[in-house]
Amino acid sequence: MLGHELDIELWNKKLRNLSPDEIIKWALNLTDNRIVTTSFGIYSAVLLSTLTKHDETIKVIWCDTLYNEPDTYDHANNLIEKYKLNIQKYQPLKTKEEIDLTIGLPGVEDENHSLFSEVVKLEPFKRALNEHQPEMWFTNIRDRKTELRSKKDILSLSKEGILKVSPFYYWDDDALDRLIEEKKLPKNVNYFDPVKALDNRECGIHLQ
Repeated sequence: MLGHELDIELWNKKLRNLSPDEIIKWALNLTDNRIVTTSFGIYSAVLLSTLTKHDETIKVIWCDTLYNEPDTYDHANNLIEKYKLNIQKYQPLKTKEEIDLTIGLPGVEDENHSLFSEVVKLEPFKRALNEHQPEMWFTNIRDRKTELRSKKDILSLSKEGILKVSPFYYWDDDALDRLIEEKKLPKNVNYFDPVKALDNRECGIHLQ
């Protein structure tokens, strides 16, 4: 796998002071077998608008939990149309009605929360990885958002050995807000992730 061929610690040091555009350009030269994931969350327009400037046809993996707010579906449709995204949409194998009846929408402390996470997000994402078999995975994870993410970096490896590239890893909310204002990008302020639920929790797929 590509991720095992790189000295990730060395390259994280080299990439640390580069811009997201420069990081993306560097990464795109490594392989054509790449994806980007999005939940169409608060700052999703930042990565998608930046990445598609350099790769218009990259596969955009969206694991729709079926529990998004109407604003998120509007935001998704807006970005899909605006950037002509090569969207690859994955949903749970159960309908929302079936999930509501059998699991419900459990809180993070509920014993059913892990099952809910598996059904609405983890299984669809595993299905996406199995179908596309990527060597590179662009993400919008950033430092300090969760304990797990604070231990990562611009480059990291997934459990499957996929090279994860996070061009905005060291950007804080204020920096992203300034970029959104400067570029006049849309922001999904009403985003809610039923798996993550709390700001300091992990969304699920980045545990992979």
